Amino acid sequence: MANMLVIYKTPADPAAFDRHYFDIHVPLAKQLPGLQRYEISRRPIVNVLQGEVPYIVATLYFDSLEAIRSAFASETGKACAVDRRKFAGDDDLMTMLLFDTEPL
Repeated sequence: MANMLVIYKTPADPAAFDRHYFDIHVPLAKQLPGLQRYEISRRPIVNVLQGEVPYIVATLYFDSLEAIRSAFASETGKACAVDRRKFAGDDDLMTMLLFDTEPL
């Protein structure tokens, strides 16, 4: 299993962010080839260390890192990348991590 973790900081206009994210971006992203599951966490999100509390944390599940790469090389993946710039265009407003997971 591999995950894509996207951590969004609080946007300048949360209502506009939510409208675009939930009405446009999420339905588009749910069409990514190979996507197994898409989850989000909204506040309350607890940051046990100092620093800003994220606005939304999104976790996308795929079979492998290669599956993530393939998904974002697809037309849908390219459309997701373009769309993300519409509601979170500044790269400083988010963190995106791709990683393999392994059971312990």
